[in-house]
Amino acid sequence: MTIQDSPKGLTRRQLLSRATAAGASFVVGSGFIAAPNASWAATADHLRPETFATLVQMARDIYPHDKVGDEFYVIAVKGYDTADAAENVEVGIAGLDAAARGKGHAGYLDMGWERDRVDLLRAMEDSAFFQQVRGGLVTGLYNQKAVWPIFGYEGSSFEFGGYIDRGFNDINWL
Repeated sequence: MTIQDSPKGLTRRQLLSRATAAGASFVVGSGFIAAPNASWAATADHLRPETFATLVQMARDIYPHDKVGDEFYVIAVKGYDTADAAENVEVGIAGLDAAARGKGHAGYLDMGWERDRVDLLRAMEDSAFFQQVRGGLVTGLYNQKAVWPIFGYEGSSFEFGGYIDRGFNDINWL
C-alpha cells in the first residue's frame, strides 16, 4: 500500500510514531505508570500511580544528576512501594502537593521550574517524610552498579589489591 492508496495519507512510520507518542502519555492498567516523556515506566503495587510519579520527580530534585536516567530513580524509590510504607508516602506526597497548590500550581508535578520544586523541598527538609526519602535515596540510587560508570566509580578494589595498586590517583571528576 502506498501513500496514495492510504485513505488517511499516513505512512507506516507516521502511524507508529503517533501511536507511540499517544500511548506514552497514558497510565495503562492498574498500577502501571508511564512518564509523559516516555523515558521510564513502572508498576506500582501499593502506591497510586500519581504518587509514584511524584516520588520519582522528588528523588530527581533531591539528587539531581543530568547524566543519570529516570529509570535509576525509579529503581531507587521502588522500595517505598510496599504495604508498610505506602500510607506514610501517600500522606507525605499529599502534603507536598498541597504545598504546591498553595503556590498556585495544580500539584508538585505541575511545577515547571526545578528551582520552585527545590524551594518547596527546602521548606519541608526537616520533616520526617523528607528525611526518610532522602536517606533511602542515598543507598537506593548510589548503590546501583549500573550507575557507577556514570560517576567514574570502578567499584570495589579489594579483590584487585586495593586502590594503591589500582589507580588511586586516577580520579578525573573532581
